Amino acid sequence: MKNLLIASTSTVHGGEYLDYLLPTLENHFASCNTILFIPYARPSGISHDEYTEKVSVAFAKINKKIKGLHEFENPVKAIENAEGIFTGGGNTFVLVTQLYENKVMSVLAKAIENGTPYLGTSAGSNITGVSMQTTNDMPIVYPPSFETLGAIPFNLNPHYLDPDLQSKHMGETRETRIKEFHAYNTLPVLGLREGSWLDVKGSKIVLKGELTARLFQQKKSPQELEPGSELGDWS
Repeated sequence: MKNLLIASTSTVHGGEYLDYLLPTLENHFASCNTILFIPYARPSGISHDEYTEKVSVAFAKINKKIKGLHEFENPVKAIENAEGIFTGGGNTFVLVTQLYENKVMSVLAKAIENGTPYLGTSAGSNITGVSMQTTNDMPIVYPPSFETLGAIPFNLNPHYLDPDLQSKHMGETRETRIKEFHAYNTLPVLGLREGSWLDVKGSKIVLKGELTARLFQQKKSPQELEPGSELGDWS
């Protein structure tokens, strides 16, 4: 049975890395002593080692050890044997490119399908959708495919921001960009606000946190979904 936590962000305003999620993660990874960390997204271009150390400090607070995927000679076997998996945020284009180049995208999807506990934040959440096409990130590298894990039957837009009506900024809003996506695609998109996450158990997907999420569907008005809502049946 699939067992995922899909979070919009790793850090909320005024908080430390992963702190707001730690009580939930302690339960989520209760059966794990060591968690496999996928550092490929490299936020701000930090190294895999630096990123893994940052994650290790956070998980030490709940007495969990972290091992970076880049430390293994055989990343396929590392994922297949993992007790639990965390994919961190950063650049989704870089993350997806590395997952394909290391031949682990399908392996990761299979591990998730088989019930390995998974945590994604930001880019690590983006890849749980059907495709990465609704990411906010700059295309600094070109992945072999936009297709991702398909662990949930829709796409995500993490870090979703509502338009600021007082702002003089005239660039595109997140809502505008998602509407552009729906000019060519029928897949629903969930705008996940900061401090919110999805709890996935099997086929059941529940919105967690204190904020609503914004659902976008082709040729329909956006809809606000309340915390505690069960998601996914949007045909």
